[in-house]
Amino acid sequence: MIDKKAIEESGHQAAHSERHPSRTETKESLKTLVKNSSVHKFRNASRIIKYGTSSFTRNVWLSIAATLVMTVTLVILMVTVFASAILSSTAEAMRNKIDITIFFHPGTSQETLAELSEIMSADSNIKEITTADSQAEYDSFLAENQGNTELLTTLEDEAMRQLMLDTMQATMRIKVHDPSNLDSIRQIVEQDQLFQANLDDEKAPTYDVNQTEIETINSWASIAKNGGLILGAVFLVISILVIFNTIRMAIFSRREEIYMMKLVGADPSFIRGPFLIEAQICGIISGLLASTIGLVAFRMVAPNLESYGIDVSVISTFMDSSLIIAVYGVIILLGVVVGTVSARLAMRKYLR
Repeated sequence: MIDKKAIEESGHQAAHSERHPSRTETKESLKTLVKNSSVHKFRNASRIIKYGTSSFTRNVWLSIAATLVMTVTLVILMVTVFASAILSSTAEAMRNKIDITIFFHPGTSQETLAELSEIMSADSNIKEITTADSQAEYDSFLAENQGNTELLTTLEDEAMRQLMLDTMQATMRIKVHDPSNLDSIRQIVEQDQLFQANLDDEKAPTYDVNQTEIETINSWASIAKNGGLILGAVFLVISILVIFNTIRMAIFSRREEIYMMKLVGADPSFIRGPFLIEAQICGIISGLLASTIGLVAFRMVAPNLESYGIDVSVISTFMDSSLIIAVYGVIILLGVVVGTVSARLAMRKYLR
C-alpha cells in the first residue's frame, strides 16, 4: 500500500530544495556572477579605452592643438620650478662663501688674536672664526702671487720683505649663520675695548661685501617664481579652455551615437569614459613632451649658467640619478589631472 504521507513529504522537500538551493549551489552561483561581472568590467574598460583612443585620432587637429597648449603650460611650470630652485641654491651658496674680514694693526700677536676670537665667538650668529697674523698674511700673499716672478724677486730683498711685514695687517675672518643680521657683530667690534685698541685705522671691516649680489639673486628668484606662476596660471586656464572645447566638439560630433546609447540603457560611465580617456591621452603626451623639452633644454644651458657662477647642482642631481623618472612621473600626472578636470567640466555642461 502506498504511503501518501511519505509521498507528500518528499514532494514538499523537493519543492523546498528548488526554492532554497544548498550553500554549495549558492557559492557556485555567486562565483559565477562575480566572474561574469569581472569579465564584463574588463570588457567595458577595454572598449572605453578603444573608443577614447579612436576619438583622439578622429579629432586629430583639435587634439594636437590641445596637446601643444598643455605642453607649453607644463614647460612653463617646469621652468618656473627649476629657475626658482637654481636661483635660491645660488643665493644660499653665496651666503655660505661670505666671510666678514676684520683688520687689525700689523704685528698684532697670535695671543691677542686668540683673545679677540674668544670674545667674538660668544655671539650666537658666529659659525666659524679664523685668524692670521702679519706673517701668515704675508705667506698667503706670496702663495697668491707665485706667477709674478718680478714681485717675488723684489721681495727677496730683506728690507722689502720687512717693509711688507710692517704694513701687512693681521686679520680675523668670520663666517656667520645669517649674513643679513650683523648688528650684534658690529656692536662687539665697535664697543669692545680690546677690539677698539687693535683695529686697523686704514681698513674698515668688510660687513657688506657681496650683500648686493645676494639681494639681486634673491630678487631674481622672487621674480622667476612669481612671474612663472602667473604665466603658468594663464596658460593653465588656456589649456583647460582648449581641452574643454575639444571635448565639447567631440560630444557634439557624437550626439546621435550618445543618444542611442542612452536609449538602450548604456551605463553613464561607459558614455563618459571615452571622453575622459581622450583628455588623459592629451595629458600623457603633453607630460612626456614637456619633461623631455625641459630636461634637454636644461642640459644645453647648464654649462653656460655654471660659467656665470650659478649653482645648478640642485637640478643636476635629479638629471644624473633615477630621480629623473620621478620628474617625468610628476609632469605626466599633472598633465593627466589637467586633462581630467577639463573633460569633467565639459561633460558636466554638455553631457547630461
